[in-house]
Amino acid sequence: MAHAMSDDQVAGELRKMTAFIRQEALEKAKEIQIKADEEFAIEKSKLVRQETSSIDSEYDKKFKKAGMSQQITRSTLANKTRIKVLSARQELLDKLFEQARGKLAEYSKDKGKYQELCKNLILEGLFAMNESKVVVRARKEDYDVVKKAIESAKDEYKKSLDLKELKVDLDEKNPQPEGCSGGVSVVGGAGRIDINNTLDERLKLLETDALPMVRTSLFGKNVNRKFSD
Repeated sequence: MAHAMSDDQVAGELRKMTAFIRQEALEKAKEIQIKADEEFAIEKSKLVRQETSSIDSEYDKKFKKAGMSQQITRSTLANKTRIKVLSARQELLDKLFEQARGKLAEYSKDKGKYQELCKNLILEGLFAMNESKVVVRARKEDYDVVKKAIESAKDEYKKSLDLKELKVDLDEKNPQPEGCSGGVSVVGGAGRIDINNTLDERLKLLETDALPMVRTSLFGKNVNRKFSD
């Protein structure tokens, strides 16, 4: 037959049950705390990675933007420098040809050399024209020299082509305009074809045709230039 527990025994059992329940609660709380700490650590790591990625991405954008800005600045400075260099070179070339233009009139002062030059200019026109009748136009002050040059050119042209008939006249009614530096024009085709061999025109041709050679002689070959003018 079971004996009823005394008050002390009941109190002892209650203390045991209370201690057990308290221990269970502490262990459960500890498990909850550990799990919460783990979840916090995971979430914290995730947030850190996200923020780090965002910072890296923003840095990359700023770095690329800064790099692009530097490239644009360098390109702008390079273009400005190139334009200044080209402008200075063109200015020098313009002065060079302007000085040459100013000296053209002096060439006719040496009558012997000038007569030989006029003869060659007339010959060039005769070969290009390939006609038996042409006229030559010159400055009024050059008429005496050009007449002698015509005769020399005629003889040389006839001999080279074995011709008997060739008529080359000086057109004294239509002299070269005022300001012309010298040289001649050879006119054929009943006045429709005019080969301009004046010194002014030859200098213009030189500016166009010989400019690449003059540029190379003065400034050297441009390694960045793929094609010639």
